[in-house]
Amino acid sequence: MNKTSSISSCNCFAIRQAARFVSQLYERHYAGTGLTANQFSLLVFVHEAGKAGILEMADAMVMDRTTLVRAIKPLERDGHLISEPEGKGSRKLLYLLTDSGRAKLSAAAKGWHAAQAEYVELVGQENADALRALLLAIPTGILRLKTI
Repeated sequence: MNKTSSISSCNCFAIRQAARFVSQLYERHYAGTGLTANQFSLLVFVHEAGKAGILEMADAMVMDRTTLVRAIKPLERDGHLISEPEGKGSRKLLYLLTDSGRAKLSAAAKGWHAAQAEYVELVGQENADALRALLLAIPTGILRLKTI
């Protein structure tokens, strides 16, 4: 690293540090449910989609398929997600929530609301909205905000 470079000027470091902090905040609120922030997001995605394939989830979550499959396995093992072929003779699997998954999601949603409120208290509603919009735009390559 040269004189103009430092850890405090690294975008990746700043984003990853913030992501770990925010993940820990949310996971503290999910602790009673046994879900991680990533698992909660997966359950929400499948719930909203109705049924979702690996590629669809991987694209939405910006995860590689191998990592996603490892994240799904405990949810399947615990009976929160099941998979079924997309159609007769299809090798493509679609994942859907079970009754247990819907109950787990409902229980975890209470923690999510508490985490959302704590996060907004920490950064302010306007900053939370602006930062979320900016972060969601990054993977698409379309930045819709002029300033934060």
